[in-house]
Amino acid sequence: MGLVEILLFLLASTSMGSIRTESRSTNTTFRLPFSCRKSCGSISFGYPFGIDDGCFRTGFNLTCRNHSTSSPRLFLGDGTIEVTRIDTNQGLVYIKPPTIVMGIDAEFKRASLIDLENWPYSFELMEHMTRDSYQGTTSNRVYVVGCSATASLVDRTTNKTISTCFSICAAGDPSQYSEWSDVNSGCCTLDLNFKNTTALEIQLTRLNQKELHLVNTSGIKVIMFDGDDDVLQGVLKGRRTNAEATLAWYMNDHLSCEEAKNTDTYACVSQNSLCQGVFLDSSYINNSVGYLCRCSTGYQGNPYVPSGCQATSFTRSPANDCATKCGSVNILFPFGLKQGCYRGKSFALTCNETSGPPVLLFNSHYKVSTILLEEGKLELERVNEYDYTFESERTRLFACFEEQTIVSWVIASQFCEDARKNMTTFACVDAHSSCFDTTTTNNIQDVSGYYCKCSQGYQGNPYLRHGCKDINECNSTEKPLCYGICTNTDGGYTCTCAAGTYGDPKLAPCIPNNKKQTLLLGVIIGASNGIGLLLLCSSLLILRRKWKKRKQKKTREKYFHQNHGLLLQQLISSTEDISEKTKIFSLEEMEKATNNFDETRVLGRGGHGTVYKGILSDQRVVAVKKSKYMKQSEIDQFINEVAVLSQINHRNIVKLFGCCLETEVPLLIYEFISNGTLLDHLHIPNGNSILSWDDRLRIAVEAAGALAYLHSAASISIFHRDVKSSNVLLDDHLTVKISDFGSSRLIPLDQTHLLTGVQGTFGYLDPEYYHTSQLTEKSDVYSFGVILLELLTGKKPIFSTECEDRLNLSMHFLQTVRENHRFDLIDDLVMKEATEEELIDMIGLVEMCLRLKGAKRPTMKEVEYKVQNLRRIRLKKTGHCLVKVDEETEHPPRDSPYAFSEVVDQANQYTSRNYTLEKEFMWSHHCPR
Repeated sequence: MGLVEILLFLLASTSMGSIRTESRSTNTTFRLPFSCRKSCGSISFGYPFGIDDGCFRTGFNLTCRNHSTSSPRLFLGDGTIEVTRIDTNQGLVYIKPPTIVMGIDAEFKRASLIDLENWPYSFELMEHMTRDSYQGTTSNRVYVVGCSATASLVDRTTNKTISTCFSICAAGDPSQYSEWSDVNSGCCTLDLNFKNTTALEIQLTRLNQKELHLVNTSGIKVIMFDGDDDVLQGVLKGRRTNAEATLAWYMNDHLSCEEAKNTDTYACVSQNSLCQGVFLDSSYINNSVGYLCRCSTGYQGNPYVPSGCQATSFTRSPANDCATKCGSVNILFPFGLKQGCYRGKSFALTCNETSGPPVLLFNSHYKVSTILLEEGKLELERVNEYDYTFESERTRLFACFEEQTIVSWVIASQFCEDARKNMTTFACVDAHSSCFDTTTTNNIQDVSGYYCKCSQGYQGNPYLRHGCKDINECNSTEKPLCYGICTNTDGGYTCTCAAGTYGDPKLAPCIPNNKKQTLLLGVIIGASNGIGLLLLCSSLLILRRKWKKRKQKKTREKYFHQNHGLLLQQLISSTEDISEKTKIFSLEEMEKATNNFDETRVLGRGGHGTVYKGILSDQRVVAVKKSKYMKQSEIDQFINEVAVLSQINHRNIVKLFGCCLETEVPLLIYEFISNGTLLDHLHIPNGNSILSWDDRLRIAVEAAGALAYLHSAASISIFHRDVKSSNVLLDDHLTVKISDFGSSRLIPLDQTHLLTGVQGTFGYLDPEYYHTSQLTEKSDVYSFGVILLELLTGKKPIFSTECEDRLNLSMHFLQTVRENHRFDLIDDLVMKEATEEELIDMIGLVEMCLRLKGAKRPTMKEVEYKVQNLRRIRLKKTGHCLVKVDEETEHPPRDSPYAFSEVVDQANQYTSRNYTLEKEFMWSHHCPR
């Protein structure tokens, strides 16, 4: 599923009126009074937090309130934010999650969610770990649960809406969500993806039930917390009470560690503490906004008080009774099952002996297949297929690569040079072990540190004394290491010739040292060996070449059958039109066309593969699409793309020349489009697009015509299903070429829609298709409406504002239209070149394309007619040429958008997408670009 990026933000920190005096903290004079309270009820805390005067730093005062009916409760400052626990090691304050409820009969509610103005707390920070390694802190989200409501987060300081989501229960869904009995649907999420906002409120508005055909409304519950969906469901259903939100705290008296050191207020006063800067996110690593204190590696405790960081006790050698096996998996130190058997809690595993056979578990969510000490890796399998995130609250020493189910780990978050300074904690304890630095980067976290390996000539466990054992090379079953007398040594071996012989026994057998026989024997041996070697080499070369060709042929035949080559051959041969346009190329032809897939022929790389430029034997220039990998289940989708493109004949749709099925992952061969995509021309980094209004109108006309052709003019209706600006290619003359039909679907002539799994791109996806899974031609119309909006505004479907808020372009555009600010988003270049009448017409067309209900959207024929009519009128005013449309065709009135359909059929005879050679010639002759 598409993952939503969480933007980290920082709350500005100044002294509050409700905060009391600060006790000075210096390395030499800092002292805490003995009378300082360290707990409130069951909640414990330590400095910099405190309740009594002189027991806390500025901004970290707490209030403990007694209640007659319950145990004392702890609050931040003198406010109303209730604290459930404080984690000094992680730098987190766990709070009771802010919750807002709107009754079933209420139509609107506006209430404060949380107010942290002037506090030294943040919803999330990025902490600098080692070198270029950074770690996030929290994952708070706002969940809205219930039916038929719009929820908006509002910045109370600026009264500006930050983000909005819709909680909708589709009609016909048997579930009713009153009292939040089921949260599998009827739920939406508001990400805290903004910065510099300190006070939040929530606005709840009831949706029009009849207009949107929704089920009965229900009460709405809004809750902000840091946890997974299972915890959310338990809280909403009353089964759990331990849901918590988290706040990250930091020292805000100075912006960086460098500024804070050697000052009176420097917080890291423990002798074994480290200072680490904190940032808004990884893109702001050069602009820290404060700092945190941590105990150095090998120490634990409170770095904010003198002598607060104490040496950590590591298990240097496992106990004698430690289990060494769980099921079929060997348990190797530093890992273990119980205290005294593992190096530290980070390496604790569990063995589930109730299953058959027993299963070795890591972090409860992963089954351990193998422990690879030499590589510093774990091979894992998910226990639950729905667990898609790697989490470890105990350690920062592990980094997970989900696609490989491999976990890379380090012993500590420091490098070998620093680790050797403290030999009591240094993990490479064997005399024949070596230390290696490593940095692992993935999409979850960066992990830097060191791991150990046995030195060359040894094998075993470098984390145990005498764990690395000598390898007896003389017993090697691989290529002979010695042709003479082999003697094993500690960490190596010696190889010598026997008495009476000489030579290099590591390369060849030793030669007898008899001078009388040496010459004759040497001649005989040399001649015979030379002739024999020549014959042997010749035979081997011939056999190897034949074997290699036979193997390659079998491999290619295997891939050809595996990729449904026979099915595609039958399809091509059965249809004369397809066989003339589509060809199945051999791998040899593709290697020749791309110069063996030379790196200099690379046109572009993506997450799924590479596109090469190729030249066929008939001198046609092509683009060869070579994917990195393809699941067997995706082969049908590949054949689908070939089948779709083989039946298309349109000047504005990319041509498929053929495919190659003799590789593990099939290749597609398209016509070469030289000028990039519409996305590249519209969204230029650090600059404005130079596409004129005339070019944008023409691109809209050509793209609409291509899609209309797919929907109604092709031999069978085709729904593209992934219409977006990156799939609109442009040639040297900026002529449109629609591409990427891997997601497209052929629709039988007697059907209007197709039930299929939801697939598309975030920002372009039809909301009705998303909720109903019914793919119709109106789904492409919605996506095309987003492209028209890109042409008008020059903005991406998901774009950032000056305040770096992430907004949905479609929703934001409709909101500005409703507020009568329809021209606010229009691109400056378009505003200069287009007339007000043209902009009003285009904005009206975009509104119709983006309607929530597909039945109220125009068809692609109607959209094509509208944009073509806009361009015809503009070119007529400017005196330019355009393919003529019937002069007597009446234009639909502006206030009746569906009047298109009355004249579309009449106009179609002049705008058909089945262009003939004569029409192409006349177009280029009268209207050269």
